[in-house]
Amino acid sequence: MTSKQYQQFLLAVVAVFYAWTLYGATDLFTWCLEIFPAVIGAIVIFATYKRFPLSNLSYTLIAIHAMILAYGGRTTYAEAPLGYWLSEVFGWSRNNYDKIGHLMQGFGPVIWGREIFIRLNVAKNMKWMNFLLVATVLGFSAFYEFIEWWVSLLSGSASDAFLGTQGYVWDTQSDMFLALIGAIAALLLLSKLHDKSMEKARS
Repeated sequence: MTSKQYQQFLLAVVAVFYAWTLYGATDLFTWCLEIFPAVIGAIVIFATYKRFPLSNLSYTLIAIHAMILAYGGRTTYAEAPLGYWLSEVFGWSRNNYDKIGHLMQGFGPVIWGREIFIRLNVAKNMKWMNFLLVATVLGFSAFYEFIEWWVSLLSGSASDAFLGTQGYVWDTQSDMFLALIGAIAALLLLSKLHDKSMEKARS
């Protein structure tokens, strides 16, 4: 399978998955709110695909992230079946599916952000680059919490499903912390694989 065929396969999988989540969505407003970041990302990807294509690893992580968002929007994060299953397995007192989303908020973006940083030669020193990447991801995570706050103020009770705090007082702080952990973990686990994926994309 060529890189282009693989990317077309990813696109088809995401499109079918989104159709499935939309068909079974319990709250269309929440579904739209949850997938909004993915829609913005898709617009940017399609607009820059020819002049700045990414590696297959970056596209794979973007696709996974997009599907995590849509799955959470299908039933709302607080009611996600996968979250209930994990609660039974680990003995959690709440549905923690939203934490998967926030962990991925760091895990995925730090890798395709790394690709952009490397290709644009943002920082020559690798340690400084990793620091800047983690700081950037954490900053975007905090900004997303601001967006949730603003949506809550504008839409009132209609945003409760979008926030999904489930009464957890430290929800905002734990969301940002998980994005931080996800970013650090991705850099530690995937940097070498990412280098190979970028090299393959250039060949």
